[in-house]
Amino acid sequence: MKKLSLQWRITLMTALLIGATCVFMNVLTGYSGRHYMDSIGSNITDYGDTGSAEPDFFDPEREKLDQDLTIIIHGAQESYITTNWYITAAVTLLGGVLAYFLSGHALKPLRTFTAQVEKVQPNNLSDMKINEDVLPEFRQFGRSFNQMLDRLDEGFTAQRQFTGNAAHELRTPLSLMQAQLELFSAEHPEALPETADFLRLLREQTERMTQMTKTLLEMSALRTVPCTDRIELGPMAEEILADLAPLAERNGISLESTGDGIMTGSDTLIYRMLYNLTENAIRYNRPNGSVHIAITEEGRRPVIRVADTGCGIPEQYRDSIFQPFFRVDKSRSREHGGVGLGLSLVWEIVALHGGEIRVEAGSEKGTTIAVRFPADAAKGSSD
Repeated sequence: MKKLSLQWRITLMTALLIGATCVFMNVLTGYSGRHYMDSIGSNITDYGDTGSAEPDFFDPEREKLDQDLTIIIHGAQESYITTNWYITAAVTLLGGVLAYFLSGHALKPLRTFTAQVEKVQPNNLSDMKINEDVLPEFRQFGRSFNQMLDRLDEGFTAQRQFTGNAAHELRTPLSLMQAQLELFSAEHPEALPETADFLRLLREQTERMTQMTKTLLEMSALRTVPCTDRIELGPMAEEILADLAPLAERNGISLESTGDGIMTGSDTLIYRMLYNLTENAIRYNRPNGSVHIAITEEGRRPVIRVADTGCGIPEQYRDSIFQPFFRVDKSRSREHGGVGLGLSLVWEIVALHGGEIRVEAGSEKGTTIAVRFPADAAKGSSD
């Protein structure tokens, strides 16, 4: 049965179901017919002058009638037809229920395949290949799907390699440009105001490009970072708030961290992820606002929430903010600096650890970004 195709499985199951249904209906209908036919004779009575309170059963042979006799039976035929309709409806309903469960069992491989496809992420393409020892209908489809995953994996690998190589090649000339600009500014302290403004602009843009290349290098090297550290999330959050305290003080932002948890992953990457989320929450907050880091465990899954009191993120942009170089308000974002890769790096780090990140709440009163890691990431908590 395991080697039969899906088409043959459904065919055989349907044939068996129809056969069983027909036999069942025949048995019930035959029994019902015999029951009502037998009751016809027992219900024929002589309604003549019997001289008793109740009429006796009428026997035509015993009475020896010399004329034709017409017997009218009321209600037996209608009752028989009604009963058969009830039986047909009951058997049809039972057959539908059986067909639902049997077809569900037959299509179980399809649901398993669908569930596996839904788990495909850019960071786990090589682990999502389908076993080709499946039903004949899925064998060619599975082979094509595996080839598609190979092509996607090659494409993502080539993209990461190109990004890393480009960033690496840009890092040296940018460092030289920064050094030359600093040296020129130091050697010409009495430069004209126009020249000083021009030099300051060059330094800012060069610094921005340097930060961009650094982030691109980090993103291209994520897969080579081991994720086996035992991370205490509570102390890490406190450390991040201490590091960002000067920035928060300049903006009048109050910082708070609650909860604790332990997970397994890359200490460096998780720190960078939480740092980027908190820094964004501070930079895009309202004056005298607040940032709250809450660490909880939901169903053995470590969950980190970073909430601010900023202007919020429109619903149509909540999935797009994790794309590289995406900005909700480009003019406003430029005022706060950044290169547009902070949240993209956060998404890559979360995906590398098998987690998920989304904007859980966003309104004019603020934004809450939730990061959920898989349950096995919390296995370190029992050590």
